Amino acid sequence: MEIKLGGIIMERFTLPRDIYFGEDALGALKTLKGKKAVVVVGGGSMKRFGFLDKVEEYLKEANIEVKLIEGVEPDPSVETVMKGAKIMTEFGPDWIVAIGGGSPIDAAKAMWLFYEYPDFTFKQAIVPFGLPELRQKAKFVAIASTSGTATEVTSFSVITDYKAKIKYPLADFNLTPDIAIVDPALAQTMPPKLTAHTGMDALTHALEAYVASARSDISDPLAIHSIIMTRDNLFKSYKGDKDARNKMHISQCLAGMAFSNALLGITHSLAHKTGAVWHIPHGCANAIYLPYVLDFNKKACGDRYANIAKILGLKGTTEDELVDSLVKMVQDMDKEMNIPLTLKDYGISKDDFNSNVDFIAKNALLDACTGANPRPIDFDQMKKILQCIYDGKKVTF
Repeated sequence: MEIKLGGIIMERFTLPRDIYFGEDALGALKTLKGKKAVVVVGGGSMKRFGFLDKVEEYLKEANIEVKLIEGVEPDPSVETVMKGAKIMTEFGPDWIVAIGGGSPIDAAKAMWLFYEYPDFTFKQAIVPFGLPELRQKAKFVAIASTSGTATEVTSFSVITDYKAKIKYPLADFNLTPDIAIVDPALAQTMPPKLTAHTGMDALTHALEAYVASARSDISDPLAIHSIIMTRDNLFKSYKGDKDARNKMHISQCLAGMAFSNALLGITHSLAHKTGAVWHIPHGCANAIYLPYVLDFNKKACGDRYANIAKILGLKGTTEDELVDSLVKMVQDMDKEMNIPLTLKDYGISKDDFNSNVDFIAKNALLDACTGANPRPIDFDQMKKILQCIYDGKKVTF
């Protein structure tokens, strides 16, 4: 990503200080130096499968006092964030440890911000790359249990304002965790539908990062290798193959490293805004929308999409044929894993669609991801894409 520092324009690529990955990576928690840790966790699967107990045990082995913040909901709310920040303020941790899928990790990132800066406002927080310096009180560990969001290695957090029916992506390098733990044992607990949705989220991250405006020669190889790994392993992972599941946990991490620095595009803009209105799971929304966005963006980056298709060995001799093969590959992956191809098939009624389409198009246009999309877009085009997604019509404009 391009930044300005001391009057000089340069590019920046930011990752966690340490990424522990592979079998038993969770044991890295034993090496932490500190006094107190707050552990943020979601709905209960980490407790049921014994991973939360392991986290507490390892932290206590490091002589760190532990306090839990449990029950973070899917698509965490502003209210959940502020409650968690209050608990942190009262406890005073020097480590924040988030374990689970994207929701508890995203929530913990935002809690971290308001713990360190209690007078900061959410209105200020949603300004891209406008956060104050974190790590004044605590450092951050993220432990991923799903293979998709990659929030354990990214500078992003997505928080939902349910009153306004809007998902807000927070974006700032300050939010990049200090330590990411990518232990494949946690991903083995995912049910098939979650495996499908998170895997398609990872594919979307990698495909959007490869064409986004801030892409670079450092992010490109990460994106490409993730695309290859996801194509080769996602369906097998969905069917329960252990080795493929382990590989998908690495693949999504690679995609996260790519998009955290290269940024994303309007597939995510649409997923954020429809997710807040219709509560479509984020990965499922990306899976539905991605083929339509590929067709829209090909006028700006068809050569990049064609290059992906060539690397994957897809059919085609011309650029258009190769891009069509890439679109078909994504749709075929959706079909294999029982993901709908349209909003109509997802179950959104025509009346519900018509009453919300202008609101969604307007807010998707304002989403933080839209500015990095390879092809500029206006309100009418965003609305037309949504209409194509609803009816299953090919985007040709």
